[in-house]
Amino acid sequence: MLLLAAYLGGALTILSPCILPVLPFVFARADRGFARHGLPLLLGLTATFATVAALAALGGAWAAQANRVGRVAALGFLALMGAALLFPAVAAWAARPFVGLGARLSGHAEGGGSAFLIGAATGLIWAPCAGPILGLVLGGAALAGGGAIPALVAYGLGAATSLAVALLAGKRAIDAAKRRLGLGEGVRKVLGALTLAGVALAAVGTETLARWSGPATERVEQAILDRLGIAPPPSAPDATPLAALARAESWLNGPPLSAADLKGKVVLVDFWTYSCINCIRSIPYVRAWDAAYRDKGLVVIGVHTPEFAFEKLPQNVARAVRDLKISYPVAIDNGYGVWHGFANRYWPAHYLIDGEGRIRHRHFGEGGSDDTERAIRDLLAETGAAAAPMARAAATGVEAAADFARVQSPETYLGHARAAGFASPEGLVRGRRELYERPETLALNQWALAGEWRVDAEEAVLAAAPGSIVMRFHARDLHLVLGAKDRPARFRVTLDGQPPGADAGTDVDADGFGTVREHRLYQLIRQGGEIGGRTFAIEFLDPGVQAYAFTFG
Repeated sequence: MLLLAAYLGGALTILSPCILPVLPFVFARADRGFARHGLPLLLGLTATFATVAALAALGGAWAAQANRVGRVAALGFLALMGAALLFPAVAAWAARPFVGLGARLSGHAEGGGSAFLIGAATGLIWAPCAGPILGLVLGGAALAGGGAIPALVAYGLGAATSLAVALLAGKRAIDAAKRRLGLGEGVRKVLGALTLAGVALAAVGTETLARWSGPATERVEQAILDRLGIAPPPSAPDATPLAALARAESWLNGPPLSAADLKGKVVLVDFWTYSCINCIRSIPYVRAWDAAYRDKGLVVIGVHTPEFAFEKLPQNVARAVRDLKISYPVAIDNGYGVWHGFANRYWPAHYLIDGEGRIRHRHFGEGGSDDTERAIRDLLAETGAAAAPMARAAATGVEAAADFARVQSPETYLGHARAAGFASPEGLVRGRRELYERPETLALNQWALAGEWRVDAEEAVLAAAPGSIVMRFHARDLHLVLGAKDRPARFRVTLDGQPPGADAGTDVDADGFGTVREHRLYQLIRQGGEIGGRTFAIEFLDPGVQAYAFTFG
């Protein structure tokens, strides 16, 4: 079942924008025979991908560093290939130091061996969208010592199958163009230009592509796993869940940490994501524990596993780490490999692990800080660490604890994949621009759009300014996860039709004005008086704003 799921997951990558950097290298072979050129290329791509992914899962940081070096070399090689297709003089120049290489590069005597080499180079730069299936497979490889490597091969073969279909379709289109338009050398140059464009996209565009990394595809993958009854792998009896740390894509605030590095230490693993209000309100306690018990032997590790696509961008996470004053190591877990290694399901989630790698305490969600700190102190005492004063958590602003006794509004998503409570009379229109009207009244926890919006799976995007979002809520605090596509977006907030005044949140002034500058959670309302049902409205004065979810406190 896992092999079938892995194959299907690989095949689905053709539907995601993250495959774009690979397509030019594949289509550059479309004017040649499939058996001698296309098939070896796809086999080379599959072999390299499966090998690198397996080494990363089993070898950790050194394998990741080796792949970075190999990726740079592959980009250089493929750039030379594209230039040789585009400029015959480049092929002639390349032939001088390497006998016959120029002829191969220019395609006059190119065979299956060189096609396999091109595929291998392409595999080194391929960063597929790490959806639930690939995350499960990689996490299983890290935990099971290689038992999931056949699934990696199946995933690569699935991707090769969908790329083969694209390659064969491209060949028919190019052959037709040659017959009808008399194109020859011109097609060759176009393919060379496509290859160079692919090199440029792979070199600088992968983080941008992560913004649109296929949430719809990920939901299809999760549906496949659910249909086949495949659950995330539990920790093996003879392995620590800390082995899954090898699946982190990168680390902030220090070098990568492995299970071997942490043997004999008390470890607190905090799963979080930076736009999650419950995570933000838990971080002051995690910071305090790190400060109070680090020199007593506690190692705190934050594992950043994203909920939204924009949270996959390393620069966004790095900014959030600075803003939240996090100094302990943070593992970037975009592929959910660490998440699946712990069989985790929640943000935030705290796992306390003893020196033998056993999980001794778990807490899911916000709160429970006293119980978690007592468990930390008990485990440190087992190691012989001297007693220390209790930690002091400083939580102010958006980090301050929620007023749960008066919260009557749930987290509310604005993307059509999880939207609930939508009240505009037009109904929620998926994936295309629509002119919405604000209803005359809203019931508690209903929301609506006004103006021209496009509602995608994760977010609502303002197509033309001005545009508004309104919601009837009952809570002390109101937050909204926002982003701006191309430039900062100005907005104004009102509460029951009036400026918020003293009830303004940290991201607006008393008159309700603010600006969306980056993708994150914005605190828009913090009430100081009696709490009741209120009508919140935010009007955006610039287009391109993206609205993801309301949260309350």
